[in-house]
Amino acid sequence: MKAILYIGHGTRSKKGADEARSFIARVSECVDVPIQEISFLELTDPSIEDGFRQCVKRGATEITVVPLFLLAAGHIKQDIPNVLESLSERYPDISIVVKDPFGVQGKILDAVAELVRETVGTMAEQDQVLIVGRGSSDPDTLADFSLIVSGMKKRLDITGVSVCFLAAAEPRFQASLTAVMEKAEGKVIVIPYLLFSGLLTAEVTSEIRKWSKLGREIYHTGILSSHRVIRDVVVGRAT
Repeated sequence: MKAILYIGHGTRSKKGADEARSFIARVSECVDVPIQEISFLELTDPSIEDGFRQCVKRGATEITVVPLFLLAAGHIKQDIPNVLESLSERYPDISIVVKDPFGVQGKILDAVAELVRETVGTMAEQDQVLIVGRGSSDPDTLADFSLIVSGMKKRLDITGVSVCFLAAAEPRFQASLTAVMEKAEGKVIVIPYLLFSGLLTAEVTSEIRKWSKLGREIYHTGILSSHRVIRDVVVGRAT
């Protein structure tokens, strides 16, 4: 019997964990597979091991693993494969297929541009966009963000698009936001390139509020999973 095991990053934030569960509940309604379970790499229950065992307990013989990760970094290349390799050794009769992370897709960038326009309306050349990534030392991830910046410049038809990170890579968020705010002549739009809320998005929101209280014109698009395209991407991976 076929099963889908969705794997999220996990968070200490109850709001973020609830968003992930609600998101997968919406995805599951669109996927015609009898067994579907959610799991998390860290910080949130159930673990990958527990989610896998639940699939087996429900009768799964073929498990398709769908990572809820925007880009391929250490978690995708090392952490998740290590856990799945161990499970494969313990359950040799279970077929396991692992799908790719989302990657830099045109339709995702289209969705991000749509979120920007829904947030601020018409864009002007003097407006500035700051894309905020989780952060990774993986060079492939940093290269992906260069593609994301280029894609957003084209879609929004502005030159003022830059990227920063919340951890593990430079430039960091607070310094980048300050630099953008000091030179901005128009609106500033912050895009957290994250699927769900968490402590990192709370940091972004807090810094934006500080500038907003100073009377600056600054906006926040919110998390990416709020757009229907992200659901469609996961449904496509699962089916």
